[in-house]
Amino acid sequence: MRIWILICLALVLSAQNPSTAGAQGVKPGPTIPTYTADGRLVFPTGYREWIYLSSGVDMSYSPNMSMDHSMFDNVFVNPEAYRAFVATGTWPDNTMLVLEARMAGSKGSINKTGHYQTGDVMAREVHVKDAARFPGKWAFFGFGDDQPSKQIPTSADCYSCHEQHAAVDTTFVQFYPTLLEIAKAKGTLSAGYQKDEAGSAKK
Repeated sequence: MRIWILICLALVLSAQNPSTAGAQGVKPGPTIPTYTADGRLVFPTGYREWIYLSSGVDMSYSPNMSMDHSMFDNVFVNPEAYRAFVATGTWPDNTMLVLEARMAGSKGSINKTGHYQTGDVMAREVHVKDAARFPGKWAFFGFGDDQPSKQIPTSADCYSCHEQHAAVDTTFVQFYPTLLEIAKAKGTLSAGYQKDEAGSAKK
């Protein structure tokens, strides 16, 4: 599981009820950032009808990270932002990326080996680009349920990690294979990402 789920969501999930995450039968939420009067982000409940980008299994950006269970993280982006990225190689304003962390199962039904995704949604996080609202253009929001959520403080490590290592516009496009090739073709890869890649190639 990506380390920024653990770092960032820990700041907000203690005040929310994760057992209600992934509730079914709710009305689709907005596909552009929408906020309450006090600045909370309205959760985009229809995100699973958006563009699916990728899934990771037990990913961590820390060499010392260990877990007693396996998890998938699935990433979705609002359709408007996806179309703009395909055309330009970068994200437009009002982009929303949703990361959904699901528990992995190993033995169930007829499955004997490997892992599959279960119905247990462990956490959800939204990465929003809204230049008019956020000084750094991007902000993170963690959700334990479908209720509007406060922004994760900019002092959290997820912000600096994304700024330093993300392939495109503070997003980890290096883990979205269909978009990485577009970014390469459009010449929008960040200097930080290219430095990381050069360092990895030398090892």
